[in-house]
Amino acid sequence: MLTFVISFATLVCTAAARPSLNNLALPVENKPEEVRSAAIKRLLGVFGMEDTPAVHGHKEPPQYMLDLYNTVADVNGLTRDPDLLEGNTVRSFFDKLRSEQVEFRFNLSTVARTEKILTAELHLFKLWPQATMAFNRLHFCQVSVYQVLSSSKHNHTQEKKLLSSRLTPIHSTGWEVFTITHAVRSWMVNESSNLGLHVVVRSLGGSRVNMKVIHFASGRNHHLSKQPMLVLFTDDGRQSTSLQDSGETTVTSSHPEAPLSDPPSRRTRSLDHSEEDRASMTCQHLPLYVDFEEIGWSGWIVSPRGYNAYHCKGSCPFPLGQNMKPTNHATVQSIINALRLIKSIETPCCVPDKLFSINLLYFDDDENVVLKQYNDMVAGSCGCH
Repeated sequence: MLTFVISFATLVCTAAARPSLNNLALPVENKPEEVRSAAIKRLLGVFGMEDTPAVHGHKEPPQYMLDLYNTVADVNGLTRDPDLLEGNTVRSFFDKLRSEQVEFRFNLSTVARTEKILTAELHLFKLWPQATMAFNRLHFCQVSVYQVLSSSKHNHTQEKKLLSSRLTPIHSTGWEVFTITHAVRSWMVNESSNLGLHVVVRSLGGSRVNMKVIHFASGRNHHLSKQPMLVLFTDDGRQSTSLQDSGETTVTSSHPEAPLSDPPSRRTRSLDHSEEDRASMTCQHLPLYVDFEEIGWSGWIVSPRGYNAYHCKGSCPFPLGQNMKPTNHATVQSIINALRLIKSIETPCCVPDKLFSINLLYFDDDENVVLKQYNDMVAGSCGCH
């Protein structure tokens, strides 16, 4: 991500149309189209994509995915706590059969085979019972979810595999969640084995229960907010390259620090230097806003609309103060440069010393909603290294 911030910021600075560092958009009129295209392609690579997803018309994301996003990220997409999310990717899939019965099938073709399946959940919305007075004596029933093993229409026991079973109150409404991880893992190994799921409802005595007693919303006759959904938690194997992984820095905050201020002695200097020159003298933490709408991505990104990546700018003059957060190596390099012991040795560089992750909620190529966490996207603070 550090490479991305530097390379993309360079493109912005050379555009010359917008001297402000607060915007990452590349004006088409002032940059060749092939340069803009290459830059967008590179940005897509940072987000693990080859092309922008094609989303037709206005789509509403599932409320579950919106709530999950708001739990793990703040309004700017910055991760609240890296331990809140299992893995780094959450995908939601709607039932492709759109059946009124209790059979469900989900197309998982957008999931890469390299992704590690951590947890898979079937979310079913239970409606109020439509039973007659004869069923009022029932208070609980057993809801079981099976993996379909054969395409045969005869639902014999040997053609299904039990995945999850639970007692469910009859006189209630709301979401019921069943773990189906084993089935999804087998589907990822052999795509042709994905024959769907089958839900069976029985009384506590073991007899089949009329579906008017336990009735789940279907993809055909109910609002999108209540449709059957598969939620998949995965890890795509991307390893963080952030500085804290090397043992040099430990992230203790989920929010970037305020820009470094000049020490009092620098504030009282003569007025011979302009404000811009003075700001460029010492290493500082400055805004760098990435606007997804100006890049042309607002059609498929749900949240956030943009985020502040921040960037580091300024010099690291001798002697390096503690406010510049120098490493021991940077301190030694600064001394060698000051003493002119080796002419080719430059002063240390002003670079991020903390990197934070952001979360993206977006529609994929199949118009499924995905929540993905990306490491090293925000410069949390700067130092001389």
